Amino acid sequence: MEISRTNIDNGNKFDWGKASQDYAKYRDIYPEEFYKKLVELGIGIKGQKVLDIGTGTGVLPRNMYSYGAEWTGTDISAEQIAQAKALSENGGMDIDYFSCPAEKLGDIENRFDVLTACQCYWYFEHEKTAPQFSGLLNEGGKVAFLMMNWLPFEDEIAGKTEELVLKYNPEWTGGGDKMKPMFVPEPYLEYFDVEDSGEFLLNVHFTRESWNGRIRACRGIGASSLTEEQKSEWEKEHMAMLAGYPQEFDIKHYAAYVVLKKK
Repeated sequence: MEISRTNIDNGNKFDWGKASQDYAKYRDIYPEEFYKKLVELGIGIKGQKVLDIGTGTGVLPRNMYSYGAEWTGTDISAEQIAQAKALSENGGMDIDYFSCPAEKLGDIENRFDVLTACQCYWYFEHEKTAPQFSGLLNEGGKVAFLMMNWLPFEDEIAGKTEELVLKYNPEWTGGGDKMKPMFVPEPYLEYFDVEDSGEFLLNVHFTRESWNGRIRACRGIGASSLTEEQKSEWEKEHMAMLAGYPQEFDIKHYAAYVVLKKK
């Protein structure tokens, strides 16, 4: 499904379905410290019913399944949901998935203790999602907005990779990040109180192939409106660049979170 937002990529359309196979193979990269931090915050633990919004290929539900929560995942992309179902079934995990835009989740009847949204909340139409998220939660329920981004100004490989993405897709707005707190859009503050927030540094391990795949699965390349020929040319140039580095390396990232509690 094609998506466009005026504040993202200069309004150019993108479609996560185009990148679903690479996403499933190369974007399950959050280190164990990330998930342990969520457990420390009381997110995704036994006894909770959790709805993961923008679940993609089910990265969060699958990796937190062993902590005991009852998970449901939803995503706007039917292709992403198909990958999530296959990966979960192959792993023997009982996770429910369905395809639905975040702005239409208010139509479902189920209620949850926690909503999570990892690496996706900037795509939401917040005036619509804020009241719906509140309505989806049980009394005292929580929303956790989560993210993990590489640091291009602190990591040479990440920085050069960003330059190459912008060479082929100059409208891409997904680069140039620095460690900073997550911003809470104003509509949520009518329905939620900020309970906790923070940021922490992480090193994420890659091979040349897996880093190339990780970037190929990003909005600037795989999910973009670039032609297959342009994507192929980008990949060749990126792999040539990576040939100047070790076969395996760490990329500097930071993670950020904000936990909101229903009023």
